[in-house]
Amino acid sequence: MNNPRKPVVVVTRKLPDPVEARMGELFSVELNREDRPFSRAKLADAMARADVLVPTLTDTIDAALIDEAGPNLKLIASFSNGIDNVDVDAAARKGITVTNTPNVLTEDTADMTMALVLAVPRRLAEGARLLAGNEPDSWQGWSPTWMLGRRIWGKRLGIVGMGRIGTAVARRAKAFGLLVNYHNRHRVNPQTEAELEATYWDSLDQMLARVDIVSVNCPSTPATYHLVSARRLALLRPEAYIVNTARGDVIDEAAMIRCLEEDRIAGAGLDVFENEPAINPRLLELAKAGKAVLLPHMGSATLESRIDMGDKVIINIRTFFDGHRPPNRVLPGRV
Repeated sequence: MNNPRKPVVVVTRKLPDPVEARMGELFSVELNREDRPFSRAKLADAMARADVLVPTLTDTIDAALIDEAGPNLKLIASFSNGIDNVDVDAAARKGITVTNTPNVLTEDTADMTMALVLAVPRRLAEGARLLAGNEPDSWQGWSPTWMLGRRIWGKRLGIVGMGRIGTAVARRAKAFGLLVNYHNRHRVNPQTEAELEATYWDSLDQMLARVDIVSVNCPSTPATYHLVSARRLALLRPEAYIVNTARGDVIDEAAMIRCLEEDRIAGAGLDVFENEPAINPRLLELAKAGKAVLLPHMGSATLESRIDMGDKVIINIRTFFDGHRPPNRVLPGRV
């Protein structure tokens, strides 16, 4: 009986143990035990000899790397929801299929978005730092005017991008008494709009000028690069807050920093950054001053979501090598 050759699968980062164990059973897998990002040269080497590359969102798989890929590379099974790190069009020209892991991060990312919506106006990070610092006389007990933040109940939330995550954020926001407003390429269906009591704004500019908290939940694409631009940031009222758990480059980060430094907006809650993992030192100073809450891109960082993502990667690989279309194939021209 002939045993078919197991596909050679190269994984660029450490994945949860159950995912790696299952991959080891099914494929001839090369794992990244050190969990250090691959250099460009190491990516090129992996793509020259693998049947399948499993990159993550921090691996830039551009046209030049794809053009130099070996003849065996037939599938890029990205361990990510977004796919802006892979040149899907170049892969298609080379005959390489690209897949991703959609629809598993929605609830976890929405939870983190809501956490930031609460944390920034209510000064949660400042309060936690004050007690953790354990400095003498840092807290003398309750006071009527100590650590005053802003109420969120009854405030207007403006969601930029009403996809799955934006809709999940809206459901949480409604439960907290926020008034849901949203801007999206397409209006959501009437049933969802009625359920959320959501107000649709065809004009992003008009919505930004009228809301108290902005939540950025749209994907990173060429069309959304600096969507929240310097001009649009200037539309926000001085009492407004901005939260971003999507991608850093959707906001003009330098312009946002200037707005925070000049008190033209009240605060920011950020889980993503334009040049991450590098963080602008001015943002770190703003965080120390209590004007920003900064998190290290952990919006979807739950064990459950990472295992779910790994399961999708495995299903995509198995389906592809069984001769069928992977369920999460990314088509060229859709990114």
